[in-house]
Amino acid sequence: MARTLIVKVTAGADAPERCAQAFTVAATAVAAGADVSLWLTGESAWFALPGRAATFELPHSAPLEDLLAAVLAGGRVTLCTQCAARREITETDLIPGVRIAGAAAFVEECLADGVQALVY
Repeated sequence: MARTLIVKVTAGADAPERCAQAFTVAATAVAAGADVSLWLTGESAWFALPGRAATFELPHSAPLEDLLAAVLAGGRVTLCTQCAARREITETDLIPGVRIAGAAAFVEECLADGVQALVY
């Protein structure tokens, strides 16, 4: 059985290097054939909205928009329920393919057999 990689990103434009690292690792894992679940929390919540990843810039980093598209194409992307609520983001606001789920779903994913979780 292939292992699952969960990447939880807590940073956005407020900590661009940490944010880009999380998206890079998630997209690289998808490219390597891993089962990937990317969780957007804190300031990274904004990247669940259309066009927001395109505005992110970090020298010498792959475009965040491309990294997010790669994860959406081959993995799963989840926006934290509380983070969405604090920013008044609803399901109708999201990029197609992004879901909203809470801590119970995150814990369930993390406690499954064969899972590795990383938090950025």
